[in-house]
Amino acid sequence: MGTPRRAGPALPDTQVDTARVMAFVNTLSGRETAAPSERLTSCEALVEWARAEGVVTAAEADRLAGEAKRQPDAARQALARARELREALHALFAATDQGRTPPAGVLAALTDHIGAAYAQARLVPSAGTLQWAPGPASSLDHVGAEMARAAGRLVTSPELARVRACAAPDCRWWFVDETKNRSRRWCDMKICGNREKLRRFRAKGGSPAKGSRA
Repeated sequence: MGTPRRAGPALPDTQVDTARVMAFVNTLSGRETAAPSERLTSCEALVEWARAEGVVTAAEADRLAGEAKRQPDAARQALARARELREALHALFAATDQGRTPPAGVLAALTDHIGAAYAQARLVPSAGTLQWAPGPASSLDHVGAEMARAAGRLVTSPELARVRACAAPDCRWWFVDETKNRSRRWCDMKICGNREKLRRFRAKGGSPAKGSRA
């Protein structure tokens, strides 16, 4: 009899990677407005975001938050690296969405972040094959490394060609267009889509229907 196969932790599927990466890049919203909104205001905020998105467990988040308090300088550096990754992804998406070749500096930055993330990971058996498993959750770079690996899987997949920016100028959140003819324009039709329709209606001299939101 052969050696029994050992099951390792399951690798996130494409949809999970995509959802997490979009949520990560969208932690800075209103980029093209006079007052952008930053959600990752501290390493603790980054950890809490990761907990909410399922990137880390509650226990891991508690350990990381405690580590951030004990090592404030290291926490600031980890936050800065996570933001750098986010902005490199934003620049990549902006280029591909506009049909441009991503700048060499953007690709170099992503290469560095993704390479560093895999340097912290390890290979483990999984259903007769091998996969990359996360490194130590005690590292303050753990969240950034997890997002870098998710980003690495996304940007080397066909999903990258479907990444779009919301057409609303005061939003511009990133989403993946899953429509067959790639015609989706809004991150959320009920919010940005309806709001843009209302703007156009008003521009033509109309007024909102009774009970509608301004």
